[in-house]
Amino acid sequence: MNDDTARLTIIWRVLRLRWRLLIVIAALGALVGAGASMVFSPGYQTSTSVLLQGPRDPDELITEAQVAQSSVVLDRAAGALKWGVSGADLADQVTAAVADGNIIAVTAMADTPEHAQQLADRVAQEYVTFSTQLLASTSDASAQVSQEQQQTLRQQIIETNQRISELHNSAGQGQTIDSVGVRTELEQLRTALAQAVAKLDELDTATGQAKLVVMGPAERPVGPAAPSMTHFVAGGAALFFLLGLFGHLLSARTDQRLRDEAGIVAALGTSVLGGVDVPEVPDVDAPKGLKQRVREFLLGDRPWHLAELPTAPDDAALDIRYRRVLSRLREHLPPGRGRVPVLIAGDDEAAARAAARLDELADGLRLTVWPVDAARPAVPDDPAPGVLVVITTSTRTGWELVGIAEACADAGQELLGAVVTHRTQPVPDEARPEPALAGAR
Repeated sequence: MNDDTARLTIIWRVLRLRWRLLIVIAALGALVGAGASMVFSPGYQTSTSVLLQGPRDPDELITEAQVAQSSVVLDRAAGALKWGVSGADLADQVTAAVADGNIIAVTAMADTPEHAQQLADRVAQEYVTFSTQLLASTSDASAQVSQEQQQTLRQQIIETNQRISELHNSAGQGQTIDSVGVRTELEQLRTALAQAVAKLDELDTATGQAKLVVMGPAERPVGPAAPSMTHFVAGGAALFFLLGLFGHLLSARTDQRLRDEAGIVAALGTSVLGGVDVPEVPDVDAPKGLKQRVREFLLGDRPWHLAELPTAPDDAALDIRYRRVLSRLREHLPPGRGRVPVLIAGDDEAAARAAARLDELADGLRLTVWPVDAARPAVPDDPAPGVLVVITTSTRTGWELVGIAEACADAGQELLGAVVTHRTQPVPDEARPEPALAGAR
């Protein structure tokens, strides 16, 4: 196709002529989306929060989130729920993440709202229990060390206070003391005292920060989490619809068959004697199988990319065009002309009908139809004043037409010209003009 392929008019033509096929493709995409939702849809989702009391480092919070979704916690939750699944089966359904304010958010996904709520609550409870047990098992071993550190810090505070008192007493008894040295030593003592108090506060806080609290039960979800089956179905239908639309445009762009008269006569290396319409007449008496009926229902009765040309209103108007072609053909014939071969492709039904009509209206001009194989054309070398080629648009590629022209040259036949036929839709009887106006243009 040319650069006008992607214009809105072309897209509208596809939508208008192939809307049945596009609907079927979209329905297929919806079915694929529904199947994909069975695999990729998360189902129902809910979450609950666990508060970790006391100051926590960011790395510690990350560790706690990993503990919340560890295999031990999931195995305990699976055993408590008694759903017939293991902790490994729940690994894809449970996630834990660090939220603001020392909070671990436990999120659970399941096939029903009740299961999602139960799973989130159970995992949170098992996490709190397991984390508390871990802290309790390590507290006994570190309790003695913590008490010794606290005792050392308290002794340091007592000694620092005594030294400060000694300095004040010495100053009160009138002893000579360098004022700068006293101030320096006092500042050092205050710093040591502040550090000892801070360390003591940290130890006191560490002994009470092991408490974890579930902030409340998980809410029961009222609908499936995104992307749900509805999203997959709508997305699949839209995606397949667009693929079908652009597939039509791509197939038309990659189609190498010539669609205009200029390209056809350029490939043949001759001039065009005229263009004629060949109304397509459906064979209503021929039986149609199921495959043909389905094809006509989805694809219609003509290619969508063919230009919709105005159709002659009646047979008299069509005859005028054919007689004009015959008149131009007579001008190209030499004196003492004989029978003129009319070359058509063997599978070009429209060209065969046009050649037959030219023969009917020849009025003394003798014509002979020569069907040839367009893939491997073989033109007879019988004596003739020249060859007339009748070709239908959108049926032959440029290389096929070049092959026909070369076959004529090899046979010593001169190309008198080309007649380009256009397939059109028949005019309904109710749209035909009155007999008095037949043939008027």
